[in-house]
Amino acid sequence: MKVIIIGGGAAGMMAAYQAAKEGNQVLLYEKNEKLGKKLFITGKGRCNVTNACEIEELFDHVVTNKEFLYSGFYSFSNEMVMELFEELGCPLKVERGNRVFPVSDHSSNVISALERGLKAQHVKVFLNTKVKGLIIKEEHACGVRLESGDTVMGDKIIVTTGGMSYQATGSTGDGYDFAKKVGHKVTKLTPALVPFQIREDFCQKLMGLSLRNVGVTLCADGKKVYEDFGEMLFTHFGISGPVVLSASSYIRQYQGKELKFLIDLKPALTKEQLDHRVLKDFQQVMNKDFGNSLDHLLPKKLIPVVIQLSGIPEHKKVNEITKEERQQLVSVLKRMELTITGVRGFKEAIITQGGVDVKEINPGTMESKKIRGLYFAGEVLDLDAVTGGFNLQIAWSTGYLAGMN
Repeated sequence: MKVIIIGGGAAGMMAAYQAAKEGNQVLLYEKNEKLGKKLFITGKGRCNVTNACEIEELFDHVVTNKEFLYSGFYSFSNEMVMELFEELGCPLKVERGNRVFPVSDHSSNVISALERGLKAQHVKVFLNTKVKGLIIKEEHACGVRLESGDTVMGDKIIVTTGGMSYQATGSTGDGYDFAKKVGHKVTKLTPALVPFQIREDFCQKLMGLSLRNVGVTLCADGKKVYEDFGEMLFTHFGISGPVVLSASSYIRQYQGKELKFLIDLKPALTKEQLDHRVLKDFQQVMNKDFGNSLDHLLPKKLIPVVIQLSGIPEHKKVNEITKEERQQLVSVLKRMELTITGVRGFKEAIITQGGVDVKEINPGTMESKKIRGLYFAGEVLDLDAVTGGFNLQIAWSTGYLAGMN
């Protein structure tokens, strides 16, 4: 069969490789000047290929429509993804949090491996070629119209055009338009894995400060909706970093509620243990000002902000601080409260939340239930996960199924 694939990102390249391996003639159309443009910048240019956790744990990290992915994850698991890249000449390593990267730390090696695979399977790749629309006859996908005006006929079409995030890489929502025009529902599109804008102005004073090993909790109207542990970063507009990006995937259903982001600066200690630690520190600097007593406890940049939040005057002598004041300081360290006013836009989002409604897609084949011979894979579908290689695993697994079928 002749298979036409629109979009040369992660899902598109995997679908092309797999479809060609099944003995089909495969044409891959990419509007950019090279394949894998977004893949090139993922994981800060290192490319977090997948996550090496147990397969059941993959589902725990999917935010939207995890049930839809049972076929995908079990047909083409994280272990199989890793085996394939090793076979294609891209050795991998596993880092903290089971995140998998190429040994070279260069995303270009991941793309080169896929390109070698495509070449070995005789996939015809057309770069700088934009597809304008699908050709559908009697509810059957049978070709595409190119921007040049040419039409290309085929037996099957796979749409792997990505989402709306990182638009400079070509993810401009083309696939959503294709889907809508042939009668598919596209759910609401919002930026995900995206930094938070914060009301409190002290974030600006902390700009550039990175915190490691902090506990964070996302609350909507006082109710806990997400918890995490890891790294975060203060910026001129609010906060970013891995734990923030993952938390952002959970706020779509809480729009309109009061959103708070709570930071536990000392998650390894209980309140009682931290109080004991503070008391011990205080005993060594009894005659100093409070403002000069926290150097062993906090990063320098954070001290003025914590002093302000504690309500204890900075020039008060440590030996004059009451037990109640000390406990107020401990409360601030265990629960630093930030108010979320919004998220940044698609330009800063790593992925898109929302997409082609998966109720209209066969989860075992990725074929449309409405148009025969039309398949969707990757970020164009309403599927997303937190950070750590899980979104790429979704792209590989759905791309594999579409190519296989």
